[in-house]
Amino acid sequence: MEPEFWHKKWENREIGFHEGRPNSLLVEHFSALNLADGARVFLPLCGKTRDIAWLRSQGCAVAGAELNESAIKELFQELEVEPEVTSRGRMKHYAAPGLDFFVGNIFHLHSDTLGRVQAVYDRAAMVALPESTRHEYAAHLVEISGTAPQLLITFQYDQSLMDGPPFSISRQEIEKHYGGRYAIQTLESRPVEGNLKGQVAATETIRRLKKL
Repeated sequence: MEPEFWHKKWENREIGFHEGRPNSLLVEHFSALNLADGARVFLPLCGKTRDIAWLRSQGCAVAGAELNESAIKELFQELEVEPEVTSRGRMKHYAAPGLDFFVGNIFHLHSDTLGRVQAVYDRAAMVALPESTRHEYAAHLVEISGTAPQLLITFQYDQSLMDGPPFSISRQEIEKHYGGRYAIQTLESRPVEGNLKGQVAATETIRRLKKL
C-alpha cells in the first residue's frame, strides 16, 4: 500500500484495525517467548495499539515503527507520557523511558537506529502489506531485529471474497519468508468472531518463530 493510503485511514478515522483492548492471542501466548523482565519488544507498523500498554504492564520495554505520526502522538497521549522528539536519520524518534517509536517508512529503519531487541510482535504489519511487498518486509525485519524470536499473528480467508488489508496469509507463505531462519510453531488458530470486517469467515492464527 502507498503511504497516502494509511495516512488517509488515520485522517478519516478509518481505524477498525485498532483494537480497543489488548489482543487476546498476545495475552494468552506471550509467555511462549520466555523473555526476561525488562526485555525490549519491537512492534512493526504498531499504530497506537493497546498491546503496547499491556506489554509495559508485563515489565517490557517497547519499541515500534509507524508510518503515521498522528498515531504515535495519540499513543503517548493515551499512555500519559511526554516524549522527547528527535530526528534519527530519515525517521523521527519519539522516546521516553522504556519507549522508543520511530515514525516513517519502516524500510528506512536500520538496526543501528532501532538498537537491540529481544523479541518481535507482529500483529498488524505483515497482514497489512500486499503480497508483492511481504518478502522484502520479512527480510528487512529479520535484518533489523537480529533474527529475534517473533510472535506473528495472521489471518486466512478466501481472498477472492474481500480485498485486504488485512490480507490472507497461508502457512506456506510464512514458511517461504521465514522457514530458512526460524522454526515455526502454531500456538493457536481460531475463527474470527463475527467474521473479518463483518464480511467473510476467517481464521486468526498466532505462531512463534524461533531462530534455528
